[in-house]
Amino acid sequence: MKKYTLGIDFGTLSGRILLVDVENGEEVACSIVNYKHGVMEEYLCNTNQRLPLDYALQHPQDYLDVLSIGVRKVMNEANINIDDIIGIGVDFTACTILPIDSDRNPLCFNDKFKNNPHAYVKLWKHHSAQEQATKIIKLAKKRNEKFLARYGYQISSEWLLPKILEIVEEDPEIYDNTDKFIEAGDWIVSLLVGKEVRSSCQAGYKGLWHKQDGYPDNEFFKMLHPKLDRFVNNKLSINILSIGECAGVLSEDSATLIGLKAGIPVAGAYIDAHSAVPAVGITEEGKMLMIMGTSTCHMVLSKREIFVTGISGVVEDGIIPEFYGYEAGQACVGNAFEWLVDNLVPKKYYDAAEKEGMSIYNYLNKKAALLKPGENGLLALDWLNGNRSILSNSELTGSIYGLNLLTKSEDIYRALIEATAFGTRVIIEQFESQGIKIDELYATGGISKKSPLIMQIYADVTGRTIKIGSSEQAVALGSAILGAVVATSKNGGYDSITDASLKMGNVDTVVYTPIESNRLVYNILYNEYKLLHDYLGNGENEVLLRLKSLRNKILRGE
Repeated sequence: MKKYTLGIDFGTLSGRILLVDVENGEEVACSIVNYKHGVMEEYLCNTNQRLPLDYALQHPQDYLDVLSIGVRKVMNEANINIDDIIGIGVDFTACTILPIDSDRNPLCFNDKFKNNPHAYVKLWKHHSAQEQATKIIKLAKKRNEKFLARYGYQISSEWLLPKILEIVEEDPEIYDNTDKFIEAGDWIVSLLVGKEVRSSCQAGYKGLWHKQDGYPDNEFFKMLHPKLDRFVNNKLSINILSIGECAGVLSEDSATLIGLKAGIPVAGAYIDAHSAVPAVGITEEGKMLMIMGTSTCHMVLSKREIFVTGISGVVEDGIIPEFYGYEAGQACVGNAFEWLVDNLVPKKYYDAAEKEGMSIYNYLNKKAALLKPGENGLLALDWLNGNRSILSNSELTGSIYGLNLLTKSEDIYRALIEATAFGTRVIIEQFESQGIKIDELYATGGISKKSPLIMQIYADVTGRTIKIGSSEQAVALGSAILGAVVATSKNGGYDSITDASLKMGNVDTVVYTPIESNRLVYNILYNEYKLLHDYLGNGENEVLLRLKSLRNKILRGE
């Protein structure tokens, strides 16, 4: 009799539930639930309260709706016996944190705090804590903290500690009334199993935790701010689950909420991008996976722990057990193309796209594909949402060079694609220069499936063949794979992520191979990109930072 697992994937704008056949990874049914409140970047939900600059908040009720609506939808669509569900896996964007009370209820559910932005979820792309991130880096360097090397000697404003320090400094009442700060993925898993659990994936990559050393010592937190004395013991947890470990079983209350039977094993939470690694069958060294969507994450496995400057982190067992998992990333990829479409594409392009029966993106792809590398005369920096790797500075901003009166939307579109590809090449070269070999590239996510043009440009720029994950829901598939692991072979699942990945993960027959003539031109353009990258990103000329600072002062009325 067939057995199935559920992969529950919480993205930036929606959550999806994927029902998967454990035997072969076949995706039986999928339901998507959009977040009612979306991303709060300008105003707090249901109010006219304007949010500060660089805020990105979410409402945790949206996550509960994904569970209560999405699971039932997928089960109704599949029409299978709930007794045949043997495991559940969960992944989530990260670092996405929320403050909860002693009953594990979000503080924003409390009427006292419902109009306080700091009581809500701080999404991964909440970037207003750059000042706090800078303070953390300075103190860590002053104290020669051991943990700093594992994160490329940088701390991102997207991570847990800068966001919490922001709360401590700006709203100590919220800090005092918070029983625990928790990653949203860990909160969902805790809700499902009825007890608090934490994942090494979230803690390791976003919370400065290490498998042998734990969190930084208490003296570091006290020196950062007096209120952070005993921060780990009081506001976090030292009970951390490794990837592939069972967090518990579905509780009676949660079974009622989502319409399943109690007792189903639930895996500890994955970070969404990391979850895609087993979904494409990567279980060995030398292969980089690009998860390409609004942003791009770059995942690499190695048997060695090497401290690579400027990467987002290295965590033992962080992606696959028995490997060191490396993460790097670009904070703006699909978002850059969306920005262009929303703001700079003329109406006549929309009319032409409609006439040809295609989306505006496909229309731009068609026109940009007619351009040869270098023909647009443009070069862009892909920092419209800051730089995650290797500069780790969310204050940096994007730029486009070479504009003239003949520049068209497809020229800019292609330049933005090329810029994101150049950014990926910077990351690859950084890994290889410091001892992490990358022989093959894999890609998954919406962009990899929708745009052959983009994938060919990436192959040409990086000079590497790119394989594409078969699933359009690779992240959710990875979570379903984890669900099969915690089910164990005794109950129809698998006893390791490697075993499950070999059976359930897969790639397309489509492969993108570099075109030599394009590669030669892109080598010239990449050298120019790297000059600008280093000049404007490494502090030699801080004009981008000064411009943003001036803008912020004016917007704040200073």
